[in-house]
Amino acid sequence: MLEVAGGGGAPADGAGAGGVPDLGEVPELDPGVVALGRKAVVAVLGGDRVERDGQVGLSAGPGAPCPGAVSAGWAVLAGGGEGEPWPVPVPEAARLREAFRAGQMRQLPLVEQAMGRQTLALLGQLDAACAAADDLEHAVTQSFNLHPDAGIITSFPGLGILTGARVLAEIGDDRSRFQDAKGLKAYAGAAPVTRASGKTRSVTHRKVKNNRLNAAGYTWAFSALTASPGARAHYDRRKDTGDRHAAAQRNLFARLLGCLHHCLLTGQHYDEATAFPAPAKKLPQAA
Repeated sequence: MLEVAGGGGAPADGAGAGGVPDLGEVPELDPGVVALGRKAVVAVLGGDRVERDGQVGLSAGPGAPCPGAVSAGWAVLAGGGEGEPWPVPVPEAARLREAFRAGQMRQLPLVEQAMGRQTLALLGQLDAACAAADDLEHAVTQSFNLHPDAGIITSFPGLGILTGARVLAEIGDDRSRFQDAKGLKAYAGAAPVTRASGKTRSVTHRKVKNNRLNAAGYTWAFSALTASPGARAHYDRRKDTGDRHAAAQRNLFARLLGCLHHCLLTGQHYDEATAFPAPAKKLPQAA
């Protein structure tokens, strides 16, 4: 339960929605104090500016720091998760409170009981699916870490254990499977298809591909944008030349696949300077 204290008021220990104080149980605070969710409290603050001593403290226990000064006309939404408190407009907080506490139309008792049983059954299926996913993740992690190529694959930016395991499972560890990097790129759907006939020439993305490897490549390239400055610069250059997001990301995936193919063949780990060397500066022309 969160502790709510006003400037001079006592902590509120009343039991409202979700274990937080109700409106009528905090007389020292503004009537706009409302409860939202299991671990969230919205406190409406008055005045032009509320300094630290006059704030409504929102904390997970006694002695926790206040979230900071809040401008008038706004509410502070403090949850139990990570991150800073969220300012919420006062009218929106009041509207949500009325919507969550308003009376709702009811079904017949037997119908409500049947719907409750169905909901519990669905939740049980969801719990079982989550437990199975966690168990599968644990098994994949153990098996992947035992493979000799795991260190090379996870050295690449954007490739974690699960995504790396998917990439390894799809391309295999037979070095003779792909004659060169072009064959691997075509297999993954990263290489475009060029058709030319006479004066007509078209370049389109490849539709016949390994969809599982292609999906893993999309996640890989997207994650590499924030993990690798070189990958980000490569993506931005492709965008500047007119590529749309999907095309630029597909080109980045092809670049990373080529690097992976080379590293697996030579037994090297990923090197940022080698994969994305700095572009050569153009020398000024002599007058």
